[in-house]
Amino acid sequence: MQTPGEELVGEYLRHIRNCEFVQYNLQTSHVQGEIDVIGINMSTRTLYVCEVAVHLVTGLQYVKNKRPDNIDRFITKFTKDIQYARSALPEYKHIFMLWSPIVKQRTNPQYDQMSHVQTIHARLQADFDVDLQLVINEKFQHCIAELRSFAAQQGAAFTSPIMRLLQIEERLAQHLQ
Repeated sequence: MQTPGEELVGEYLRHIRNCEFVQYNLQTSHVQGEIDVIGINMSTRTLYVCEVAVHLVTGLQYVKNKRPDNIDRFITKFTKDIQYARSALPEYKHIFMLWSPIVKQRTNPQYDQMSHVQTIHARLQADFDVDLQLVINEKFQHCIAELRSFAAQQGAAFTSPIMRLLQIEERLAQHLQ
């Protein structure tokens, strides 16, 4: 079962990026682990591979042995994701995305989540020639706004509870004006 954050990402891929196929928590066969969300746009032959981290209080803060572990954790996850995408659908364009609504900038470099995501981005670029799309902070908010706008324009009820909620909120706002 997907988390609300994963469902937001999946619905974004479905409705905004026009993915005909969206899969949550895909278990990879060659390497232990899972990919949070993948989407396939068959008409453009594009595979979206997304890792999602929604931590509202701490921000993007994974730890191991009581020490920050964002960089190693995401390098490991995306390395696995890249290998999977390149072997499963080599003929498709691959877009790798990190989604996190709250990524904090801190003065202490060890806990500076913004520098962590920049390091992850740079390492994936250097090691795999992958331009990781960072859907964080304002960009994350912008993507939710895109989904809201899409939901407001639809008349039929959505099967996704997240999309139905956005639709209800937008229709209520229109009604109350």
